Amino acid sequence: MNSLDHFHAVAEPFTDVVDAVPTDSWSSPSPCEGWSAEDVVDHVITTQNDFLADRQLATATVHGTPAERWRAQKDHVAELLSAPGVADQEYDGAMGRTTVGATLSTFYGFDLIAHRWDVARAAGTDTRFSEAELELLESSIAGFGDHLYGEGICQRPVEVGPEASRQDKVLALLGRRA
Repeated sequence: MNSLDHFHAVAEPFTDVVDAVPTDSWSSPSPCEGWSAEDVVDHVITTQNDFLADRQLATATVHGTPAERWRAQKDHVAELLSAPGVADQEYDGAMGRTTVGATLSTFYGFDLIAHRWDVARAAGTDTRFSEAELELLESSIAGFGDHLYGEGICQRPVEVGPEASRQDKVLALLGRRA
């Protein structure tokens, strides 16, 4: 799957959850300590734009409701990934040499999947991860190692029972209680 297809595969379910948040739930607390549902969406947008700016790529101008801001961001990233050479642009990342497309697929894909659950929870709903999404989360968790639990990233893992679902076990590794 190319970078654009992968981005769509993780961005569309996030978009579905964001679009379903009732207007009065945007200020509801999320599982991310101190963050509302709107804060989570803004975090996703801001970190993607920071990454793009660091690569000297255009960032999105986003206004409106959280859902409108997210849609503008999603469309902007998809447009960038569609442009010749952007996805293949190489740079030295924290984990070694990589590309813009790989980072948007893996690191920011991880972010969209994990934060989809956070937004859904803040809105009082739930979301289920696909097997492919669970595999991406699990491989990312293993690859990030202790960096995942640095300040401002994820809480330390929480305990779950052996009967917990695969999704609940993955969420527990991200410091989230399902």
